[in-house]
Amino acid sequence: MSSSRLRFFESSVGTKVLIGVTGLFLVLYLIIHIAGNTVFLLGPRAFNAYADLLGGNPLIPVIEIVLLAAFLVHIYKTVRMFLKNQGARPVAYVEKRRAGPPSRKTLASTTMIITGLWLVAFLVIHVKTFRFSAHPDTAEGIVDLYRVETEALHSPLAFVFYAISMLIIGSHLWHGFASGFQSVGFDHPRWTRRIVVFGKVFAVIIAGGFIVIAFWAHFVGAHQ
Repeated sequence: MSSSRLRFFESSVGTKVLIGVTGLFLVLYLIIHIAGNTVFLLGPRAFNAYADLLGGNPLIPVIEIVLLAAFLVHIYKTVRMFLKNQGARPVAYVEKRRAGPPSRKTLASTTMIITGLWLVAFLVIHVKTFRFSAHPDTAEGIVDLYRVETEALHSPLAFVFYAISMLIIGSHLWHGFASGFQSVGFDHPRWTRRIVVFGKVFAVIIAGGFIVIAFWAHFVGAHQ
């Protein structure tokens, strides 16, 4: 990569572009992830067969590396931008008020760094549980990921933590979806309003969908 491109991605505009591109890429992953996880509602045989098929795909390690890279870049650039903005305003505002229309400043937009850091902690726990822990096998000799998920969410404390984390994902998407498009330069008076509305609906669907799956695992899965 040339030095001019590196300088661009170090600039405030380039930083926003990287945050937007990596954020939208992670949104795409969320869509694929929740689509696959809905198979959990069909029972252990269907879900374990799906997980085994997915785990046997030779592209999975490559996809995981790309996802990790996108995630790390997203976190690094977001934290760098946050710290830079804080440094540019060393004295905090005495009182914060809602900006009101036409501003899109909301609770979700002003807590992006907080919700993002929560999600980092959640993902560390999540990946350790489902990717890097010992898993039991089914009678057919494949990984019993259905049992892993039901046991992981059997504890009321774990279920509540997971549900709160999904609400936080929803909050992050509530602002981040439309912000990602704006960061990559897609900002049109007509279409931006629609993207904002779609992003909010999308945030509710993603958060609600994962909570439904967690609810099923906690209350129904152990009895199947």
